[in-house]
Amino acid sequence: MALTVVGSVAFDAVTTPFGSRERMLGGSATHFSLAASFFAPVRLVGVVGDDFGDEHIAVLTARGVNLDDLERVPGKTFFWEGVYGDDLNTVDTLATDLNVFADFSPKLSPGSREAGTLFLGNIHPGLQAAVRAESGAGLVGLDSMKLWIDTQRDELLEVASRVDALLLNDSEVRALTGEPNTVRAAARLREVGPRFVVVKRGEYGAALFSDEGFFGMPGYPLETVLDPTGAGDSFAGGFFGYLAGQAGELSATELRRAMAVGSVMASFNVEGFGTERVQALTEAEIRQRFDDFKAMMSVEALELWSALR
Repeated sequence: MALTVVGSVAFDAVTTPFGSRERMLGGSATHFSLAASFFAPVRLVGVVGDDFGDEHIAVLTARGVNLDDLERVPGKTFFWEGVYGDDLNTVDTLATDLNVFADFSPKLSPGSREAGTLFLGNIHPGLQAAVRAESGAGLVGLDSMKLWIDTQRDELLEVASRVDALLLNDSEVRALTGEPNTVRAAARLREVGPRFVVVKRGEYGAALFSDEGFFGMPGYPLETVLDPTGAGDSFAGGFFGYLAGQAGELSATELRRAMAVGSVMASFNVEGFGTERVQALTEAEIRQRFDDFKAMMSVEALELWSALR
């Protein structure tokens, strides 16, 4: 089943305790597309400037990402610059230049409208609503960010009521609902309309809230973490890419597998700067890490009474 993603394609300048890059390929739709492309055909809807070269296009097309709906217009591509602290959990944003992204109006070709799965990246809720209305997808996910929670809360909740899944980090879930407790916040959001809510918790893992109850998983333990930029988008790409590739009923088992796949893809993302690690990734590496992750989370049944004697 094809998967359409609408979001940003950007250049990033990043400094971490382990190095820096002055101009690397980034953006939410970029990280999402590369991760999802291992599991399903991906169609990217976005906009770039005339400074976006063929070498950048090649990174996406090498993974089979369809770029029919990636507009190239006069001007500069969206640019973001940030510096991470020693623990990589905090980042100081030095620059956010929207450039051509400021006037982005998503245009979906018939192929993108007809894709069975749609992911709405953290663009303005009004644009998300317009794309949602145009798409015939049977599975729709949505991401957002603090800016829209603070300035467009009602509009964001309205479009959230018309999707199947919300993927937000823990601070965003609490901010959107006004609930200080993440579990209560996720329950409030499910009352709005989504079938399930995924709460991203960075290096601490992720949590799934659905009709089948709660499922939580840790982050994959890593010896090498160079750059967390795009990790959440890679998680979302792995999660929805897996579900799109299955093209079946969203059972509790499949949702849990999707959580694990998302965590695996995020773990690879942070092992390099920007998209460098995922560009070099192989399917064999993904399978091996998934198996390692599965073994890490497995626990043998406990014979309770004999164990307590």
